[in-house]
Amino acid sequence: MRAAESTERGERAARILEAADELLGEIGYDGASMGRVADRAGVNKALVFYYFGSKERLFQHVLERYYAAHQSALAEAFRRGGSVGERLHRLMDAYFDFIVANERYPRLVQQLVAAGERHVELVQHNLAPLFEWLTEALSEVTPEHGPLAARQFFVTFSGAVINYFTYSPVLAAVWGRDPGSREALDERRAHLHWLVDTVLAGLADAE
Repeated sequence: MRAAESTERGERAARILEAADELLGEIGYDGASMGRVADRAGVNKALVFYYFGSKERLFQHVLERYYAAHQSALAEAFRRGGSVGERLHRLMDAYFDFIVANERYPRLVQQLVAAGERHVELVQHNLAPLFEWLTEALSEVTPEHGPLAARQFFVTFSGAVINYFTYSPVLAAVWGRDPGSREALDERRAHLHWLVDTVLAGLADAE
């Protein structure tokens, strides 16, 4: 295959994935037909099937792309040197920055979970490697079992980040300011750092 043709194929596939991503966030899995994806991407519907095979496989690619980038961002932040606290601060910053740059991601996951068992299995398939990685990353400061186990902090840390963006439209009216403003985001980031420090202090006291 010629280089120009390969590049064109890659660009078309990227447009299709982006269109599918946008539609999932706007109208959910059931409403995001292959025809609508094709229209949004500016391609023939047959081309969408040619590249991805089925609607389910297309949206699996969308989800896999997010999870792979998500895990890569966290791993890059955590693998650099420093104390556990310093690494966890970088981890939370990387998590927060990733969601700031990909606000459709948590909504996509929530919609798929709410849509039914078939989609729950898809999320589980992609979530498992991320969970296993974070469990290993926290293994030196958390016990294997109990209320202070890494699995609990996986939920605590992810919820602390993701729920901020999930509730942003409501918070704007309640707070009287934009939760997406630079000032508000900096304030939330500082709170997440405080959360990390509080958790580490609690773990140290529990030893």
